[in-house]
Amino acid sequence: MIYDCDGTLIDSEGIACSVCAEALTGIGVPYTTEMFAARYAGRTARETWAHITQVYGVALPDGFNGALNAEIHRRLDAEVRAVEGVRQAVGGIGGMRCVASSTGITQLKKNLVTAGLIDLFGDAVFSASQVKRGKPAPDVFLYAASQMGADPADCLVIEDTVAGVTAARRAGMRVLGFAGANHGGPGLDERLIAAGALGVVHHMAELPDRVDALHGA
Repeated sequence: MIYDCDGTLIDSEGIACSVCAEALTGIGVPYTTEMFAARYAGRTARETWAHITQVYGVALPDGFNGALNAEIHRRLDAEVRAVEGVRQAVGGIGGMRCVASSTGITQLKKNLVTAGLIDLFGDAVFSASQVKRGKPAPDVFLYAASQMGADPADCLVIEDTVAGVTAARRAGMRVLGFAGANHGGPGLDERLIAAGALGVVHHMAELPDRVDALHGA
């Protein structure tokens, strides 16, 4: 089992997307939280800002990314919580498990500690900052599988973003979508399925039975 973190294990994606949308609006590129989530959730900051500058023809102000990260981290430290039911769900699913996220490794581990989930994974926490390319490239999922000694074909990924589902499929892994954190806006289920998710879970309490059903398929 490979779990994404933001928006899957912890209810943080909405916080980050809100801060980013507000910052972009402030420099003349109007975005809502829902718009930002639909287009950029799950992608690395480097890829996101490169796309923004290319598409909108804007130059980001000096210190933009640093100030943005500081505000995101401030809010995460104050507000981040585990997704409802996630501890019971993860603990109720047997076999090996790990985390594979687009968040930088230091902040990723800090968020898991803050949310009270780090003990579920120990050292099996992996980040796109440890590989060449972030999601939707498959690199972080393939890296996680290699570190766990698992064949990609034997892995099942839990993801809440189109970029993450796409990355899992490109890695040759099966993937279930998660839409229980409410940051993706209308149509998230359909977008996750279209990207290759085998189904969509809306509450973590559903996850163990869905996983069992896939293992028995």
